[in-house]
Amino acid sequence: MMALMVHLRTVAHLRGKGDRIAKVTFRGLSFYSRVAENCEEVAHFNETFRWPIASRLDGNEMLEIQVYNYSKVFSNRLVGTFCMVLQKVAEEGHLQLTDTLIDDNNTSIKTSVTIEIRYQPMDGTVGVWSDGEFLDVPDDRDGMFAFETDSLLSGQSHGSGTSPGRSLQGSIPTFRKAGKGVFSAMKLGKIKSSKDDHKKGDEPAVLDMEDLDRKAMRLAGSLDPDTISLASVTAVTTNVSNKRSKPDIKMEPSSGRPVDYQISITVIEARQLIGLNMDPVVCVEIGDDKKYTSMKESTNCPYYNEYFVFDFHVPPDVMFDKIIKLSVIHSKNLLRSGTLVGTFKMDVGTVYSQPEHQFYHKWAILSDPDDITAGCKGYVKCDIAVVGKGDNIKTPHKANETDEDDIEGNLLLPEGIPAERQWARFYVKIYRAEGLPKMNTSIMANVKKAFIGENRDLVDPYVQVQFAGQKGKTSVQKSSYEPIWNEQVIFTELFPPLCKRLKVQIRDSDKVNDVAIGTHFIDLRKISNDGDKGFLPTLGPAWVNMYGSTRQYTLMDEHQDLNDGLGEGVSFRARLLLSIAVEILDTTSPEIISSTEVQMETVSNISESATGKIEEFFLFGSFLEATMIDRKIGDKAISFEITIGNYGNQIDGVSKPSSGKKRKKDGENEEESELIQNSSEDEADEDVDLVSVSSTPHMKPVITDRNYFHLPYFEKKPCVYIKSWWQDQRRRLYNSNMMDKIADKLEEGLNDVQEVIKTEKAFPERRLRGVLEELSVGCSRFVTLANKDVNQAGRTKLDRERLKSCMREMDSMGQQAKQIRTQVKKNTVREKLKLAQNFLQKLRFLADEPQHSIPDVFIWMMSNNKRIAYSRIPSKDILYSIVDEETGKDCGKVKTVFLKLPGKKGFGPAGWTVQAKLELYLWLGLNKQRKDFLSGLPNGFEEIKAAKMGPGLHSGPPVSLVYNMKQVFQLRAHMYQARSLFAADSSGLSDPFARVFFSTHSQVTEVLSETLCPTWDQLLVFDDVELFGEASELRDDPPIIVVEIYDQDTVGKAEFIGRTFAKPTIKMCDEHYGPPRFPPQLEYYQIYRGNCTAGELLAAFELLQIGQGGRADLPPLEGPTDSERGPILPVPLGIRPVLSRYRIEVLFWGLRDLKRINLAQVDRPRVDIECAGRGVQSALIQNYKKNPNFSTLVKWFEVDLPENELLHPPLNIRVVDCRAFGRYILVGSHAVTTLRRFIYSAPDKTSNNWATAAKLMNGYMVLTNGGSQPRSSPSLSSRTFSRPAGDIIVNMDAEPPVRKMDTVVKLDTMSDAVVKVDMTEEESDKEKKKKKKKKKGGVEEEDETDESVLDWWSKYFASIETLKETLKAQEAAQAEAEEREDLEIAAETADIKPDDLLLKGSKTKEKSKEKKSSKDKKKSQAADGIEKRPVKAKVDELVVYNKELESEYGDFEDWLHTFNLYRGKAGDDDEHALDDDRIVGRFKGSLCMYKLPLSEEITREAGFDPNMGMFQSIPHNDPINVLVRVYVVRATDLHPADINGKADPYVVIKLGKSEVKDKENYISKQLNPVFGKSFDIEATFPMESMLTVSVYDWDLVGTDDLIGETKIDLENRFYSKYRATCGISSNYSVHGYNVWRDPMKPSQVLAKLCKDGKIDGPHYGPGGKVKVANRIFTGPTEIEDENGLKKQTEEHLALTVLNHWEEIPRVGCKLVPEHVETRPLLNPDKPGIEQGRIEMWVDMFPMDMPAPGPAIDISPRKPKRYELRVIIWNTDEVILEDDDYFTGEKSSDIFVRGWLKGQQEDKQDTDVHYHSLTGEGNFNWRFVFPFDYLMAEEKIVISKKESMFSWDETEYKIPPRLTMQVWDADHFSADDFLGAIELDLNRFPRGAKTAKQCSLDMIRNEQELPTISIFKQKRVKGWWPFVARDENDEMELTGKVEAELHLVTAEEAEKSPVGLGRNEPDPLEKPNRPDTSLMWFLSPLKSIRYFIWHNYRWLILKALGLILLLLMLGLFLYSIPGYLVKKMLGA
Repeated sequence: MMALMVHLRTVAHLRGKGDRIAKVTFRGLSFYSRVAENCEEVAHFNETFRWPIASRLDGNEMLEIQVYNYSKVFSNRLVGTFCMVLQKVAEEGHLQLTDTLIDDNNTSIKTSVTIEIRYQPMDGTVGVWSDGEFLDVPDDRDGMFAFETDSLLSGQSHGSGTSPGRSLQGSIPTFRKAGKGVFSAMKLGKIKSSKDDHKKGDEPAVLDMEDLDRKAMRLAGSLDPDTISLASVTAVTTNVSNKRSKPDIKMEPSSGRPVDYQISITVIEARQLIGLNMDPVVCVEIGDDKKYTSMKESTNCPYYNEYFVFDFHVPPDVMFDKIIKLSVIHSKNLLRSGTLVGTFKMDVGTVYSQPEHQFYHKWAILSDPDDITAGCKGYVKCDIAVVGKGDNIKTPHKANETDEDDIEGNLLLPEGIPAERQWARFYVKIYRAEGLPKMNTSIMANVKKAFIGENRDLVDPYVQVQFAGQKGKTSVQKSSYEPIWNEQVIFTELFPPLCKRLKVQIRDSDKVNDVAIGTHFIDLRKISNDGDKGFLPTLGPAWVNMYGSTRQYTLMDEHQDLNDGLGEGVSFRARLLLSIAVEILDTTSPEIISSTEVQMETVSNISESATGKIEEFFLFGSFLEATMIDRKIGDKAISFEITIGNYGNQIDGVSKPSSGKKRKKDGENEEESELIQNSSEDEADEDVDLVSVSSTPHMKPVITDRNYFHLPYFEKKPCVYIKSWWQDQRRRLYNSNMMDKIADKLEEGLNDVQEVIKTEKAFPERRLRGVLEELSVGCSRFVTLANKDVNQAGRTKLDRERLKSCMREMDSMGQQAKQIRTQVKKNTVREKLKLAQNFLQKLRFLADEPQHSIPDVFIWMMSNNKRIAYSRIPSKDILYSIVDEETGKDCGKVKTVFLKLPGKKGFGPAGWTVQAKLELYLWLGLNKQRKDFLSGLPNGFEEIKAAKMGPGLHSGPPVSLVYNMKQVFQLRAHMYQARSLFAADSSGLSDPFARVFFSTHSQVTEVLSETLCPTWDQLLVFDDVELFGEASELRDDPPIIVVEIYDQDTVGKAEFIGRTFAKPTIKMCDEHYGPPRFPPQLEYYQIYRGNCTAGELLAAFELLQIGQGGRADLPPLEGPTDSERGPILPVPLGIRPVLSRYRIEVLFWGLRDLKRINLAQVDRPRVDIECAGRGVQSALIQNYKKNPNFSTLVKWFEVDLPENELLHPPLNIRVVDCRAFGRYILVGSHAVTTLRRFIYSAPDKTSNNWATAAKLMNGYMVLTNGGSQPRSSPSLSSRTFSRPAGDIIVNMDAEPPVRKMDTVVKLDTMSDAVVKVDMTEEESDKEKKKKKKKKKGGVEEEDETDESVLDWWSKYFASIETLKETLKAQEAAQAEAEEREDLEIAAETADIKPDDLLLKGSKTKEKSKEKKSSKDKKKSQAADGIEKRPVKAKVDELVVYNKELESEYGDFEDWLHTFNLYRGKAGDDDEHALDDDRIVGRFKGSLCMYKLPLSEEITREAGFDPNMGMFQSIPHNDPINVLVRVYVVRATDLHPADINGKADPYVVIKLGKSEVKDKENYISKQLNPVFGKSFDIEATFPMESMLTVSVYDWDLVGTDDLIGETKIDLENRFYSKYRATCGISSNYSVHGYNVWRDPMKPSQVLAKLCKDGKIDGPHYGPGGKVKVANRIFTGPTEIEDENGLKKQTEEHLALTVLNHWEEIPRVGCKLVPEHVETRPLLNPDKPGIEQGRIEMWVDMFPMDMPAPGPAIDISPRKPKRYELRVIIWNTDEVILEDDDYFTGEKSSDIFVRGWLKGQQEDKQDTDVHYHSLTGEGNFNWRFVFPFDYLMAEEKIVISKKESMFSWDETEYKIPPRLTMQVWDADHFSADDFLGAIELDLNRFPRGAKTAKQCSLDMIRNEQELPTISIFKQKRVKGWWPFVARDENDEMELTGKVEAELHLVTAEEAEKSPVGLGRNEPDPLEKPNRPDTSLMWFLSPLKSIRYFIWHNYRWLILKALGLILLLLMLGLFLYSIPGYLVKKMLGA
């Protein structure tokens, strides 16, 4: 093994006398020396440190030695540092030297260090080191220069001990990287180009993967008394000797458990639907649920705006595989299902993985599944959001509509997927399966056998493949355990598909119902790569393993879900050979099948070797310990079975050895024996009879304690071994292992960094640099190792492609890590940490290998021949390789395995109890590599072979191991305290005790009753613990300790609270018990209950070896000190924390909302506060109903607490109700887990920052007059001002700035300059000129500014615009920053400066291309927003918060905190949301804690009231009457409550006993109702302080349902210093829409604030100035009243100060502005899922002040009545549809139809122009459309009944679009539709002057053409084109219409009415139509003459002649006989 050894001899020339300690760091790993005590001049350490290293030493790596003065109590002080580059060592392998240290300022100091370094490389030679090859020195701006001596840096002088290079001192400044990472050295010598550098210099430095790191941390952790980490994970994993691997802490499977989901889909509109004159309906389908929109008639672009909600309660996997399908159906009605126009499919997982889990306002592309040759069939615009429990959905702001009309830019596709998706075929080939289980009972089989006489396999399998909502099945193979199908299932789907997983399931065909045998999911993202060097999805041919329930067949399988792929499979079910391929279709080729139906075909057989060469594998396991076996199992004998696939499975493996070669175990098959013979002669002989032993002998369990058994293995450890045959695909697992190890290491490092940040230790950036260094080294190591075995048999395309892409990814990740490492600075640690976490996710994703090879290993505990509990170990984790990095992380190591119950049994409480804990050693590898399989076992054993082996067979595996070495230890568990435990009793508390398990021993602490934060302070001593193995190994690798915490119940069994693991610190008998390792430090261990945390345990564990002298040699134990506690030993002094005296002051304000306890009301409550055994009680509230506040406000108590804040015990708040006869009943309790935020720190008088005041740690205040911000509000006070005396002047102009974004007030104290908060005039003028042209859509500028027109809504909408703009600007800024960073990173990775970027080829650009597109879009949108933005007319604005006001102002807990009181058991892990049900009330008050004694200054301040302690100037808490005025503006996205998918909402407001129901004003069928109401309620604080605003759904019959509600604590708002009673508006006016609402004028408010804050002012001066404290503000001084008279006033000035109150020193804070807040509506039945949002605000006015004016009128704007008059003058070039009967001539009978609101409501038709031959039509016909229009929203409002059964009319808002269509009238058949045009009245192209100029381009290039709005123009005339789509979906021109549009208001329409058509009044003249158009039955002759005579006169004349001739002939023939007779008879 390679290693670096450093022998630290002495440190000399030290100053003073004291304890010293040294820390030696190499490759980020630090070791601490022992403490050299009381040394003066010289400290003798004489210690050797050894680093095993996995990659050769690189010449530019560094070694750092730091020497500290050691202190037990305080942190250690650095004496100096010594750094050296190990170049010399790498060359020569050995070096001795003495050199001086440098101090913090990088100057050399006298102190010197003497060391000797040895480096022992692998092969014994020292690597050749090329001169001058150094990594670049990163620029470290911390400004630490290190002048290091030349002797260490370059190889010129050979260090003999002193350095000749000293003269160079100071001439070479190198940057010393402060940190544990691998230090980068200087650039010296010749610098090579970066390319070379990568080739040679980067020899990867991978540490030995088990964590040396950890050892260092352990040593370090025990050293520094003020550093304590949440070390549960750390402590367990401080592995050193590699013999043990880490246990997994989280126990419970979470995947199969159902969760609540809500999917909301809004279908807004559809566009460009293909088809003529259709009646479209949109169908939304998720899984099996379908919902339909209403039908829109006769339009290709229907507008729906309908909202659908689907609720699900299913496991996440099932949810995310469900398909969302949007389809548009044409003319669906009750009788016919309609025809499908097109569909769009996407799985729920894709939506969930979007940012915010949603798509907002995106266009879905429809395609026709039956005709893949056709293109896009139209677009549907929709919002889709998927909400799981606890997700909150932010409704994104949207810029105005125009952006969204850009369909191509807003497609409903995840980022990175091309807009034009192509059709592709997905071929899933199913070859064969093997190892299937029985799926029938044997009885049936015997019956069959009796009749038919043959024995059949009991399963009839077929394979079902599901993808994108379609299913395909193979044929059924009757009775076969090894079916062969050779078939393929073909899916046709768009590529890339929006469905991520393909589900392959083997099913058993059965007459009754088919059941799944096993399921496998294939994630398409893992088998493809979408990069530019990517590949299409491909897989196999490869075997996939399926897992599920146990194999024995039962009729009702309780674990059937497991076979369907839900939850973790507990047994091997089968393996299936399949492959997947994808081919992109060329849809133009003629022979393509155009349907997307699933197809089935047969495929040819595949050769045996295609999946790899079959090898013999050997699995060995040894059970070293089996403890913690659950006693519920009963005391029957127990054995353990290990299986891999079906090998080793004795109970329910395959019933008979089947024909396959792989199944023969005893080598009786010819081929196999041949294999064996060839391998090597001697081995073959031994192996022939090797029979697998797969289970341990049965053994009776022995009782450990009340809950658990253990098996008495002691020195004899049973072993198992199995031989199995699998295809050799180890390479896959090896690559995956390497990535996993890199990821584990990274994860651990990142956890450390987070820990360092969390515990606020120094230098997290150093640790992060080290982590990134490790990552980049690991990545480069991967790249060198992974590229092996490339030509092995059975390598699939996916193997090759994956290897390429993994290598690319790892390479770039390594580069980026290097890159980021150089950017890690103190201030960027957090963001770089985020980047590193992205790496971690990517690594985990890459490491997951989609093609399986060896199945997982299962360990089952069997009792009574039944399977009880299992554990599943992935085979890759225990797979052996010769290369260390490739070996599985648990291979050849002792692993602690916890067995769990299978399937659903393991959910919930049953899953929390350990079924058994095994110490297990596993090894899996090729049989031929078997020789080392025992090497990882703890040493000191003898092997015992099976008896029946012949004498010659000595190398067979052992059946058991006997340990002849055993060590005896004493374990001391110092159980100090636990905190934030889980509430297990109905009282909301627990009676906790802890049980500690070690090996086969267990002990318990005492039970502490009624607490969630027990301080046991107890030492548990385990005597004579026997451990087997060598002492030295045990020292490095002790077994783990399990601590379980229970709640003691008076009856029944103790209830489990949680569990944690720990590793003890070990002292061997020859070691000294002293620092730095002993006594051990207390550490926090995270307690888990299932998957969720359940508290923390503070404890320390030490394991002391008992030597020859027995226990006498151990450090002595003090006896029990406490006489009351009996024989309980306390935690000894060196370990328990150092305490000091604190005083805790408690502000008791009151109790709120106490619920009944045991059905009785709480009447006389009292609050008890307790912390660390001391406490204080509040005064008793005499009558809770009358006044729930306390009479005495402040009390205090003193207590001894640890100096270290992290160790502070929690503070418990308990509320008890004092009942008669001295009974007390606990109402509820609250534990304040961390007191840090209540620690008072005195104001720092020396600091020059006037904003500092008495602060709490996290910025909340104790004193009302101490000034600091809640964290979220932007503060100016955070700037330090150097001269508090200077007056700072802020100037406010009457004109608010034109552009909000530019007004940042920057204050500079030194100048008394006037800061102008405005843009310069010229600039704004220019802007105005520029923008005059483009005005806000549809609003005349003059209208807007006219005061009379403005109302509150103008203000509201203007503010919403501003909100959108600011959000957009933020987004753009963010995008820009991201892009800048991308460029920087790209630039740095390529080693160029950003300026050279342009010269650098396209390479770096390509990288950022994909990312950029989306960002550019955002940026350009924002930029457009700024440029396009019209000058807003000056409207006073308010602030619209898109969240609750509380979240903006820190819950208004600036001095009054609210503590929830809990009672009752805590819910199970997933039910955390139910915690709300446990809340039984709230305690209001505050805490303040400080160390005694307190400085005098504070108590001496003027007006200090000693009774109030730190809580000075707090208002009194007597009842106070308040008028509460609630304004409800509107609600959005309500959850539908009725069957029709709508709701009829109304508002209910509750406050105390008063309730206002606004039921009669419900809004019919609306999910986005505008309420626009205000409600006044009188209330008395504190009794009525919780305001509930609920939205109910009105029902005609039955009770109304609650949709959702929101609760507001008015009391905190009322008393807050942010003054949330009545928002402060931006401008003061006495009349109009912006009238001042507060009864107190701004000047009065200001005066009161100054008086309360004890600050000087306000002083109003001449010239519009006002001075407050030391700041001067300026502003206007005049005001107009209603009559326009100007008056002098100071109000504007006062208001200016109030709006900038946060700038006032000491007391300043942001006052709540006039605002509208958006609050989520929640429904208690659906916890955690938003049911909509409500926009509202609350004003409060104390009744003892003057009464406020009337409420502002915010009632919704009434739509304005308009009339649109459309005159259709003429048409031209209309296509001709009819053929003439006689002449075949083309003609058309034209008429024009038009409508505005919808075809059913108000379509109007012109008369018919018959028989137009040229397509010209003349009409002179007038349509009149009256409509109601909302200007602000640009929507037409219509009210109509939804159906004949509707109770009332529903209001709809639709965009104003005028549709005109041209038709051909037919008499007998339906009229034919010819073409249409739709004009959006706000934006439509100007009509052409003449018919000639009118063309298709007016529609095609709509975006580019200038548009007009009828609302501005009022009157427009011109020609517009009619269009329709032909067969190929191309637009074609089908006519032109000359029309005139005239818009009038309702009043104008009354004054000048017009008639419809050509009627009076104001009739239009008749059109002059040519004769042809006349009707044939009106003047038939004319028509006939015209038609016939005109064309066919000669024909007619000829015909007439002919007829005459014929007539004559006929007459002749008729009359001749009579005539002849006559003649004959001679008459």
